[in-house]
Amino acid sequence: MSRYALNLLLLSFSLFAATASAGNISFNPTAADAVPDAIIGEAGEPQGKPVHYFADDQRASGYLALPEGEGPFPAVILIHEWNGLVDRIRQTADAFAAEGYIALAADLYQGRTGSNRDENIALIMETRESPDTIIANLNAAVEYIRNNTNSTGKVATIGWCFGGGIALSYALGGDQHDGTAIFYGQLLDDPEQMQHVHHEIYGTFAELDRGPSVEQVDAFVAAMRTAGISNDVHIYDDVNHGFWLHVERDPENNLPAAKHAWQRLKAYLKRVL
Repeated sequence: MSRYALNLLLLSFSLFAATASAGNISFNPTAADAVPDAIIGEAGEPQGKPVHYFADDQRASGYLALPEGEGPFPAVILIHEWNGLVDRIRQTADAFAAEGYIALAADLYQGRTGSNRDENIALIMETRESPDTIIANLNAAVEYIRNNTNSTGKVATIGWCFGGGIALSYALGGDQHDGTAIFYGQLLDDPEQMQHVHHEIYGTFAELDRGPSVEQVDAFVAAMRTAGISNDVHIYDDVNHGFWLHVERDPENNLPAAKHAWQRLKAYLKRVL
C-alpha cells in the first residue's frame, strides 16, 4: 500500500470514529453539593437522538443519550411522567449520560404527549389498559440497550410519578434487570406480590404528597421488609409531589431535598450496576 493510500485510510478511520462519537455526552458528573441542570430547568437542548427501539410499535419513539468514551457502560431506562416523553426527561437522560450511564428514555405513549390534566389522564388510562404492552415495550428497551450499545449488560429503571409506578410493575413482571428507582409512583402493600422482585429498590417520596401518601409509603416499605427485599427509601419533609424532577417549582424547599436524593440515587446505581 502506498503512503498516500495509507494516509487516506487513516483519515477515513478518523472521520468514522469522530462521526460515531458525535453527539455523545462528555463525562461531567455533578459535584456532591449539586444537582443536574435538567431538574432545575436550566439544561440546554437535548444532545441525544431519537430511537425506535420497540419493533412491535414503531410509533413509540424513545430517546437515547450515550456517554463519551470507550465503555462498556452500565445503563438506565427512564420512564416518563404522566404527560409523556418531553424535553425535561430527555435532558435528564443527558444528565445520566454525563454521569457515565447509557440512558434510554422509553416512550409508552406512542410519540404523544399531554398538555393538560385531562389529556394526561386519558393517556394514562389508555396505556394502562394494556399492561402486557407496557412490559413488552420496556423489555424491548432493555434488549435494545444490550444489543445495540456498548453496554455492560446491567440495567436499572428509573421512573417518576406515573413512570415510578410503571417501574415497580416492571420489577414484578419484566425481563431480568438489576435495579428499580421510584420517585413518587403508585405502590404496593402486598408482600406476596413483592416476592417477584430480586434486587434492591430505591424510593424517594414527599411528605406533602397525597399520592402516594406517607402511610402508603410506610405500607410499601413494610411489605418489602416482609418479602426480604433490600431497599433505600426516604420520605422528604416539607416537599410535594414532583419536587425532584421540577426543583424550580419551590427551590427553597426542593433543592436541599433534591440534592440529598440525587446523591442517594448515584450511590444506589453504583451499588446495583
